[in-house]
Amino acid sequence: MTVVKALNEIKASLGWRVVYAWVGDDPCGDGDLPPWSGVTCSTQGDYRVVTELEVYAVSIVGPFPTAVTNLLDLTRLNVRWNKLQDVIPPEIGELKQLTHLYLSFNNFKGEIPKELANLPELRYLHLHENHFIGRIPPELGSLQYLRHLDVGNNRLVGTIRELIRIEGCFPVLRNLYLNNNYLTGGIPAQLANLTNLEILYLSYNKMTGVIPYSIAHIPKLTYLYLDHNQFSGRIPDAFYKHPFLKEMYIEENTFRPGVKPIGLHKVLELSDADFLV
Repeated sequence: MTVVKALNEIKASLGWRVVYAWVGDDPCGDGDLPPWSGVTCSTQGDYRVVTELEVYAVSIVGPFPTAVTNLLDLTRLNVRWNKLQDVIPPEIGELKQLTHLYLSFNNFKGEIPKELANLPELRYLHLHENHFIGRIPPELGSLQYLRHLDVGNNRLVGTIRELIRIEGCFPVLRNLYLNNNYLTGGIPAQLANLTNLEILYLSYNKMTGVIPYSIAHIPKLTYLYLDHNQFSGRIPDAFYKHPFLKEMYIEENTFRPGVKPIGLHKVLELSDADFLV
């Protein structure tokens, strides 16, 4: 399928809110007309290819436009803040050049497709604020460049132990957002093998057990959110001596009396835009 045909198929499926800004038959522009809004093209040899598609906050309704998966040179796909629904098609795994994928703030359902692990260049994966169910695919751990994984505010189950079961997983992951789901089990000591972690956001799950000493030795851990779970016991002193740890939220657990938070507890207000880099 040609780029023009694929984009026109997407245009037909997305409806009037996007169509009014998509004028002409050539999404890359034809000299007289500019490129379609949100479409970025580049030249490869004799061809123009679409490398970025950003169609966000325009209240698109309907299923994920499968024709997007024919844009094989796409590096960035952003359809956040819409009303897209149904499942993410497994064909998403065909977009081998993709580095940034933003599907957050929609109404997607079903399981997170394990085919996302077939995107070898992926760096940023935003899936939060949807209706995903089931377990987070541990296959995502094989993504060698993934820095940011956000699956918060869904209906996911399972354990962190299952997520990190692949040896050497998530080698460069900095930010892991698992908050506001139905995760159970404890924090496995092996999570400390994710040595690049800076943000670990576990709030509002159903997790249990004690906090492993090893987590305090993640070198650049800066934000640790444990609140609103069922953790217990003490928190090792090493956390309070950590050179980078700015905030550790602990309320609404069953820690022993005297366990203290780190930092002034305020509502976490990291917007989706903070990681659109």
